Amino acid sequence: MNLTTVAQRPWPGPAFPYVVGESERMQDVYAVMTKVAEGDANVCLEGENGTGKELIAEALHAAGPRRHRPFVTLDCATITDVSMDQQLSGSLRDGVTLFLDGIADLTPPLQGRLLHVIRTGPRVRVIAATTRDLRQALHDGRFRGELYYHVGVVHVELPALRERTEDIPMLVAHFVRRKAAKHRKTIRGLTSRAIQSLVANPWPGNVRQLENWIERAIVLARADLVDVAHFPPVVRGATAPPLPTLPRRLRLREVEKLYILETLEQTRWNRAAAARLLGISVRGLQYKLQRYLGETRSIVCAP
Repeated sequence: MNLTTVAQRPWPGPAFPYVVGESERMQDVYAVMTKVAEGDANVCLEGENGTGKELIAEALHAAGPRRHRPFVTLDCATITDVSMDQQLSGSLRDGVTLFLDGIADLTPPLQGRLLHVIRTGPRVRVIAATTRDLRQALHDGRFRGELYYHVGVVHVELPALRERTEDIPMLVAHFVRRKAAKHRKTIRGLTSRAIQSLVANPWPGNVRQLENWIERAIVLARADLVDVAHFPPVVRGATAPPLPTLPRRLRLREVEKLYILETLEQTRWNRAAAARLLGISVRGLQYKLQRYLGETRSIVCAP
């Protein structure tokens, strides 16, 4: 697929199928992801808890040249000298992607040990994640400069959910479909009052909190629509003005768009297989792809 075509539309496309959002802030993230995915540059992901750093790291790995090699996660907040040596010596091989979750939590001795391993060991790609400002930690002397410059070749700042509230309806549609299937519930969606309350919520736990609350609401709902009563009291009291740019028709289109993209991903973008699963003709699928994704006929018709 032509990456230029993907970059020109407001959607991460088949390269990053499970990363949801079309806001301007997320477009900035996609632009960087598209540039670094096919290379081997080390990446540092910065953002609050729950903003999807591990999801982005996995997406970069899956879209890159190391996609068929292991994705190894190191929890830096709980690691010790012994466990670091055991885990790294047993997991690191040439071509591996090493995801360092919470890298700012490493003590200075562990920072030195990690730097030594990734400098002298197998050739690995490092994707680090942190909720803290590594530049400030470097300035304050709490983070080694050599390690900072090694893991932070490219920095990606992930926005908090309150900074991209226009993505909430799309995220809700995504989570409703997944959680309803998980719990074997028939849920058509959310009432407009419920959507508006979610948009007005400050979301200190970001996307992870939204996902958990959507799952809670689906479990509690006895009808096919989730209402504000199914959310915790803090959401029930939140109010927001109507969303003129997000009418009900647009939300339904976004649900269909997400469903089509995930079906195509499941079938490895085999249009005939995807059309059968969707219960539509191949021509109908082609029309929807042209309408939603803006792809050319040659791309759509690729097997």
